[in-house]
Amino acid sequence: MPPNTEPISAGPLIRLLVLFLVAANYHKYLRWITKPSPGLMFIFNMCIKVKLVATLAEAHAMRFVAEHTSVPVPKIYCALFMNGKMVCQGWRSRSEESKSRIYTQLRRMITEIRSIPAPEGTSVGSVDGGPFCDCRLPSSLLWGPFCTTRDFHQALANESNSRPVLTHGDLSCLNILIEGDDVVGIVDWEIAGWLPPYWEYTCAKNVNPMMEFRAEEVDKILEPMPHELEMERIKRKYFGDT
Repeated sequence: MPPNTEPISAGPLIRLLVLFLVAANYHKYLRWITKPSPGLMFIFNMCIKVKLVATLAEAHAMRFVAEHTSVPVPKIYCALFMNGKMVCQGWRSRSEESKSRIYTQLRRMITEIRSIPAPEGTSVGSVDGGPFCDCRLPSSLLWGPFCTTRDFHQALANESNSRPVLTHGDLSCLNILIEGDDVVGIVDWEIAGWLPPYWEYTCAKNVNPMMEFRAEEVDKILEPMPHELEMERIKRKYFGDT
């Protein structure tokens, strides 16, 4: 599947607003308008991601998920709009009943994402058909696209022939937004792509180990894959970061 290079734009007025806010973020007298955060800007309910090097893969991923599922993702207007707070905030103080309701919603959302049929000719790569990004992989941030999962695994000194599924790739507690007991958004689709079925699980088990929403919570929203997780640990030890 060739990369999707279709531009994403909400028109000149929104584009001018975004450019103004980005400029204001770096102006010593105007920075009070935005809430500074590394790589991100927040104003009202709008989040603007600012990067030196970026592609449209994340925007295409969110648009694809919005068109094919009921999973709440940010609406794209050259910027991202989403209510809610990160699930890690106050997680330990939540009742088991409250946590259970959140688990149920996340299981449904992730199942819905993974059940989207891959378009004919889909390769292992980003949603727009280009290379995918994962900082856990050795030697390079960008990998692929690969014609098959076997080709991908051969690049990692492994073998498999499973069909890729749509994968968020960074189900960190920082990227799950809630209001009360309702999951109102899954954000940060920058590294989403068509990847092996185990990829979502092993990625989620290795993000934010110090947060309140810890790795053990992952088993309550994704099907546990202990064998694949052990293989991931071996792969990280001998082929990636230790």
